[in-house]
Amino acid sequence: MGELANCSTCGNLFVQNLRSLCAACYKKQEEDYKTVSVYMRQKKNRSATMLEVCDHTGVEERVVRQFIREGRLIVSQFPNLGYPCESCGNMIQAKRICSSCQSELERELDSLDKPKKTERTVPTNQTTKQSQLKQYLQ
Repeated sequence: MGELANCSTCGNLFVQNLRSLCAACYKKQEEDYKTVSVYMRQKKNRSATMLEVCDHTGVEERVVRQFIREGRLIVSQFPNLGYPCESCGNMIQAKRICSSCQSELERELDSLDKPKKTERTVPTNQTTKQSQLKQYLQ
């Protein structure tokens, strides 16, 4: 049996089973997906930007970005559709951060992995930072 939870969209209390949304918000999300999907399937709209998609469909940008992140909209079919990197803000079509930010984080992780000659043990806060950075890369 599900637990009581607050809907992540509207905050209403509901019995949570598989989703973090109440039934009303889930229905709205599915309607939004259908609207965006129908719009994007039209040949003339396949090169639409995020702004154009949001303007013509009335669906919020964060919702369209969520559809992309969930893999519900395949951006390889829509070359101008993307969302900002969470680190630098450059437009990307996959993951959470762009490849240059990922490379920078990996270099930083590598430098944390290599202990200095004077250090014998890794401080706890450094280990915590390493695990947080590794989680961010996934």
